Amino acid sequence: MGRSKEFDTALVLHKTMEVFGQYGFEGASLQDLLGHLGIARQSLYNTFGTKRGLFLAALKRYLEDKNAQIIDMLERPGSVKRSIRQIFQESLNVLKDPERSKACYIINSAMEQMPHDAEVSEYFQKQTKELEAAFYKALVRAEAQGELKDGRHDLLAVARFLNQTRLSLTFNAKLTSDFDVLQDMIDVCLSVLD
Repeated sequence: MGRSKEFDTALVLHKTMEVFGQYGFEGASLQDLLGHLGIARQSLYNTFGTKRGLFLAALKRYLEDKNAQIIDMLERPGSVKRSIRQIFQESLNVLKDPERSKACYIINSAMEQMPHDAEVSEYFQKQTKELEAAFYKALVRAEAQGELKDGRHDLLAVARFLNQTRLSLTFNAKLTSDFDVLQDMIDVCLSVLD
């Protein structure tokens, strides 16, 4: 009978997001990972196979959790425009929080890997399309509810724009510590809905 895992997988994946978010995939050494995760090398290999396997598991957990939260907000009854603003404001709130923001930066690590890792690229594109579809569906509902001017915009293009701008907040948070700049980005982005 094999030994059972001696760690909480969800907690390990969250801590993994923090390490890759801080150092990037290439910059995170195995020692960095093991030290931060508090698990033995063999446990990592037995559960995730490789450093890349650990990275993929953490990235998938992060994207699936975030996408589920966003889709839930977009599907709530009531004002779609209000829900979209809440999504953006919550993203900014997370980026302002030194502890909660650590995991978000795994997105930057994923973008670094996409040019030479087809699996990361395909997975990220799949998740992006899922969110674009959710934004689109919500915008169609907003138009039907009279929140948007009929036919003023290509709603699919607006859905893509909203999702890409939301993603770019994480990148821009690495470039500036002035969160007013990020708030300006949000306000200008959401003005497309007026």
